[in-house]
Amino acid sequence: MNLGDALRLLGIGQAAARVYLTLLELAPAPLSDIAAAAGLDGPGLSAAYRELVDAGLADAAERDEDVVAPVAPTAGLEVLARRRAAEVEQSRIAVAGAFDSFRRQRLAAHNDHLVEIVTGDAIGPRMRRAWASARHQIRQLESPPYFPVASATEDALATLARGVTQRVVYSRESLERPGHLKQVIEPCIDAGEQARLLASVPVKLLIIDEAYALVSLSIKEVDVHNTMLVVQPCGLLSALIALFEQSWQHALPFKGGTARPVGLSPADRRLLWLLASGTSDDVISRELGISRRTLFRRLEVLMARLGAANRFQLALQAQRNGWL
Repeated sequence: MNLGDALRLLGIGQAAARVYLTLLELAPAPLSDIAAAAGLDGPGLSAAYRELVDAGLADAAERDEDVVAPVAPTAGLEVLARRRAAEVEQSRIAVAGAFDSFRRQRLAAHNDHLVEIVTGDAIGPRMRRAWASARHQIRQLESPPYFPVASATEDALATLARGVTQRVVYSRESLERPGHLKQVIEPCIDAGEQARLLASVPVKLLIIDEAYALVSLSIKEVDVHNTMLVVQPCGLLSALIALFEQSWQHALPFKGGTARPVGLSPADRRLLWLLASGTSDDVISRELGISRRTLFRRLEVLMARLGAANRFQLALQAQRNGWL
């Protein structure tokens, strides 16, 4: 993922992102020089630069000849990240409210099987039928706890082999589950799955084409997944699709084991991606099969290669060099 995409995921507009990239290349410089290099002037430049100032990514300027520069982004990035998290939380609340309203107004008056409840041992076969029934696209929000379906990865790979588009947003907890990254996530990505990552997903969800959705009623505190809703076409299904698409837009792209940049080993690329996704040092060490001491040494080598003084700069430079 390039830096422009990273800024977009944080809510920075296209014009403002272009100005920020120009600042990184030319600053300190007069604002008029930045504008010329970015191809902006007049109201467009004012709006784009004000957006960067409001986000805490650039210092203020009153005149075109004022010398401007980017500022340390730590505080601004924290505000932007919290804003994105708040939007996802608002979407979760909206979907929950839509379902409550639907249940009160629709299901109380009609028995038309728009929502089916599946429990216990019936969940596994129902999930397998769902994967097999997909014809065009599967969209999934994925996180623990997991229902034990022995053939789940094989079902996903078979669906990909049939040419079905598969987009999955994983929670960070998915990476923290021992073996899940190498045994489940990366084989699917190598087979063509489009994967992204969020710190957490608002609900466990599987959408089959535009036909229906499976919603897990998991109990995370005790790692239980014993009840699932099957939602047929209705307002609730539309809300769930919208929730997935918003989560997808805010998530960090995951390229996994695909072709690596020249000079970068697959292990180092996995290290950088896990670092950029906010995964803990313990989880990174476990997934790479190395000690924390070796992890720190490899981080030092990568920082030296990219001229980075800290981990944030390492992730930023890795994005700019196409290493993520």
